[in-house]
Amino acid sequence: MAELTVHGAEGAYAVIVAPGALGEALPAFVAARGFTRVAVVTNTTLAPLYGAELAGRLPGGHLITVPDGEQYKTLDTLRAIYDGLLAAGADRATLIVGLGGGVIGDVAGFAAATFMRGVPFVQAPTSLLAMVDASIGGKVGVDLPQGKNLAGAFKDPLAVFADTAALATLPAIEWRCGMAEVLKAALIGDPPLLDDLPPDPTPGMEPVIARAIAVKIAIVNQDRLEHGPRAFLNLGHTFAHAIEQVSGYAWKHGQAVAVGMVAAARLAERRGVARAGLAGRVEAATAALGLPVRFAGLDPADLWDAMGHDKKWRDGAAAFVLLEDAGRPVIVRDVPRADVLAVLDGLREDA
Repeated sequence: MAELTVHGAEGAYAVIVAPGALGEALPAFVAARGFTRVAVVTNTTLAPLYGAELAGRLPGGHLITVPDGEQYKTLDTLRAIYDGLLAAGADRATLIVGLGGGVIGDVAGFAAATFMRGVPFVQAPTSLLAMVDASIGGKVGVDLPQGKNLAGAFKDPLAVFADTAALATLPAIEWRCGMAEVLKAALIGDPPLLDDLPPDPTPGMEPVIARAIAVKIAIVNQDRLEHGPRAFLNLGHTFAHAIEQVSGYAWKHGQAVAVGMVAAARLAERRGVARAGLAGRVEAATAALGLPVRFAGLDPADLWDAMGHDKKWRDGAAAFVLLEDAGRPVIVRDVPRADVLAVLDGLREDA
């Protein structure tokens, strides 16, 4: 078991990483806080695996189930959660538990931030990606047709319960997607972790997961509202979000981040930010985890256009998180379109 601490807007909250956290630590936390009504928000895949049982363990537990998939991280799904809360008689003292991956954590958290102007919230991530990234730091929201996470808020949870036993039911592709975010954490804040990344799911992952979480916590504790170094957590994400959007979300987030990190490393070399060799190291580490390093069927010009909605850009000027080296992220602004298109052209399998 590992317990880490995040300094949120209204005080510190704990991140518990342990097998069995859903069955033990989370119900004990709810009881200790005196909640008498709890809404567990999850998706159609997880409801029969964990959702119904968890709701049954919690006082006044009510299960709200939404469709599974990034394509459902929308205002329509948010409205469905509101409807479910109202049907269950939820009030401002109702606790919302977001049980699932990053999509559920984001949309359930956004519901908690906005329902009756804010109700208590707990994150219960069940995917590796959500454990090491999406559940930490208080970012919540939904996608709009124009891009990812364009409607949202900052809503700190009361706690995060990462039950590593849930990883046993995680499909292999979702495990690899989570490892993309672990790799990102190593690249921006814990270079020695690069030597400890398991190529396949393995028991006893808690120390690796805790180290990746610690990287994010260290950055979030410095910059909760992303006015500065928190943007480093977006390494590869400007490319990734564009790949997701242009593909109609056929690409999973972790897979898109994998290609995005390779693209960012190549762009860093091309712009003279990093010395030659960085891109090769990033690509090798990415491929070793079974993650993609190329893309097909997407037009680089369309990807560039999609990047125009990236929240780091100002007045139409391109900005990217790049690496000077492992452990040394930087934000580079005014990156020329031609350089980005050249990098993307070099990563096309169908070029």
